[in-house]
Amino acid sequence: MTPDAPNDGHATELRHLKHAQRLVLGLSLALAMIVAAALSYELYRTFSRQEATSAESEAGIRSAEDLQLLFRDRPADLPDVGFVDGDGRALSLRDFRGRRVILNIWATWCVPCRKEMPALDSLQTKLGGKDFEVIAINIDTRDPEKPKNFLKEANLTRLGYFTDTKAKVFQDLKNIGKALGMPTSVLVDGQGCEIGTIAGPAEWASDDALALIKAAVKPATAGF
Repeated sequence: MTPDAPNDGHATELRHLKHAQRLVLGLSLALAMIVAAALSYELYRTFSRQEATSAESEAGIRSAEDLQLLFRDRPADLPDVGFVDGDGRALSLRDFRGRRVILNIWATWCVPCRKEMPALDSLQTKLGGKDFEVIAINIDTRDPEKPKNFLKEANLTRLGYFTDTKAKVFQDLKNIGKALGMPTSVLVDGQGCEIGTIAGPAEWASDDALALIKAAVKPATAGF
């Protein structure tokens, strides 16, 4: 019987090895299930946000009461966000001190953004000037010609072209809780402070919106 002892030891070693392999396989499967569950949850959150944004896009902003939610009780500080104009010049919010502005963040891949742009163009046409301007900053990060072509094809000629190909402006606003989705619009006073923020598209060309923006611009003309 003595000669068989090494074989028994080898068999035991093989059983231990197979057991270890089953444990590793089991742990791998468990980890894969956890990763799959996490991905599924993230996809659910993403599609939920997209559905909510689409619903906002369909509903739009229809009344003065809705738009009134834009305004804060008192102005709040904003970061001096930077961007580039159509001539390649580096600008920041500071360059527009003395004017009220609508700071809008948009992208060509954002359907609600594209739908909102004609209203912003109309707002700039009606109220743009030395006291007010729409600053619509595009954050497409790949093809710089795509947003330019979109504005041209949609005949949106009154909006200035502003861009941030690194999307840092969105991240800066997101870091202070002002940009949670697309589009985002921030109404800024003449000192570069936030008067109010609205998430999602708005009917900026409506009579209600024009009346509210005119009221917000008045203090700038008085020198405040």
